[in-house]
Amino acid sequence: MLQPGNIAPAFALPDADMQTVRLAAYRGKKNVVLYFYPRDGTPSCTLQAVEFSDHEDQFNKHDCVILGVSRDDCLTHASFRDKNGVSIALLSDLEGEVCRLYGVLQQKEIEGQRRECLVRSTFVIDKKGVLRHVAYGVNPRGQAAEVFDVVRKLKA
Repeated sequence: MLQPGNIAPAFALPDADMQTVRLAAYRGKKNVVLYFYPRDGTPSCTLQAVEFSDHEDQFNKHDCVILGVSRDDCLTHASFRDKNGVSIALLSDLEGEVCRLYGVLQQKEIEGQRRECLVRSTFVIDKKGVLRHVAYGVNPRGQAAEVFDVVRKLKA
C-alpha cells in the first residue's frame, strides 16, 4: 500500500469524453484529489461524486483538481455524469492497471468465488507529485469536506 511521502504513480486514463488525462499534466500546476470508487450509479458512489462536484469550486480556489476513477467504461461514466450533474472528471480504468498501482484492488470471496473488488480510496497529490494524504476504505459521506481540509492545509 502507498504511504504519504511516496511519489504518486504516474498514469494516463480516458475520461467520460474519451480524452486522455495524464497525472503528469498537473505537475507543478495543480494539486490533485484522486479518488477510486467501485461503480457508477450505486447510491454511495453517486453521493461521493455529487459531493465532490458540489465543492469543486472550493477545490479550484486552492489550485486543486478532482479526478474520480473506477473500472466502468467511458460511456457509462458519461451517462452517470449527465444523469447526476457530476462536474468532476471521471476516469476509466477498465483493466484495473492504475487501481493496482494505487493498491485499491483486493481479493474477496463472493458467492464462493474469489473476485477482485475495488476498495473506495482517496489520495491527495501535491504539485510536486508527492502523496500527501492516503486513505483506503473511506466512507463516502462527508468525504469531500474531509479531503478539502487536507487540500486547504497544502496551501498554508
